[in-house]
Amino acid sequence: MRTGAKIALGSGAAVVVLAGAAFALGPRLYAERAEQRVQDAPVIEGSGDTADLDAADFEGTWTVAEGASYAGYRVDEILNGQEVTVTGRTPEVQGTVTVAEGSITAATVTVDMASVTTDESARDGYFRDSALDVGTYPTSEFALTDPVELTPGDDSVALSGDLTIRGVAQPVTLEARVGVTDTGAQVAGSIPIAFADFGVDAPDLGFVTVEDEGAVEFLLDLVREQ
Repeated sequence: MRTGAKIALGSGAAVVVLAGAAFALGPRLYAERAEQRVQDAPVIEGSGDTADLDAADFEGTWTVAEGASYAGYRVDEILNGQEVTVTGRTPEVQGTVTVAEGSITAATVTVDMASVTTDESARDGYFRDSALDVGTYPTSEFALTDPVELTPGDDSVALSGDLTIRGVAQPVTLEARVGVTDTGAQVAGSIPIAFADFGVDAPDLGFVTVEDEGAVEFLLDLVREQ
């Protein structure tokens, strides 16, 4: 059997399973259960208070640490008239941030898309195999394109860069929140996206429709490289 056929069959089976769960519970109960499982928006755990810090305190290269860091997506679905918000996340995030002369001069964050999960394994299979084709495009990436000056006392920063999903790069600008922790710093943010801009077709299966726009979310726990 050809690889393309395998992917199509696997995606179709995932859709059938998801639909079966929805109809077994009923659209309203299914929507209520999904809303109970949706993840909160990323919030920094650090104090966010940088007023007593100097830009020189951030000099050097910072690395995304394991544990608190994660990235993923947030989308809205409509199932037989019932609106459902879905979040998918993974802790499999790598990246570095470089600060020099009071500015962020470089930043790259890479996400393992095959490990992104929601509350339904059937949905995950569909997004991995059909929507995102992780076999061909296993990662998504954000790369800073313009230096950003750090201002002590300001707990937000505007980051401009290229976001690559499914092999397609698009310029984006996002407002990120910054906080100071006992071990380093945290950065949290959300990037609104239109799926079509990245060559991703939002599923429309009659009984369930995914909105054409969503958001990429992230929380990065940063530690300074020794």
